[in-house]
Amino acid sequence: MADTIFGRIIRKEIPARIEHEDDLCLAFHDVAPQAPVHVLVIPKRPIPSLAQVEADDAGLLGHLVVVATQLARKLGLADGYRLVVNCGRDGGQSVDHLHVHLLGGRALGWPPG
Repeated sequence: MADTIFGRIIRKEIPARIEHEDDLCLAFHDVAPQAPVHVLVIPKRPIPSLAQVEADDAGLLGHLVVVATQLARKLGLADGYRLVVNCGRDGGQSVDHLHVHLLGGRALGWPPG
């Protein structure tokens, strides 16, 4: 897998407004937010996309969701929020490193896209 901007953020080569970091993941505010709260939760181990996830990744994926949920509480999203994982070009994925978008702080329309 080619190095991505997310790899550079994980290595602290590019600054980011970090909300959470542990051994498995990093969560930081998106530089082009699509909602008042827009945080990306990324695994530190690079997985290009959801399409490359294996059964052994179940624990990591669960961890990303748990962290996003904890951040939603921390960031005051009591009225609701959305978690989004884009997969592939047609799915809207722009960085080839799996990431979960935590979006909230306003009413979110449906359907998306």
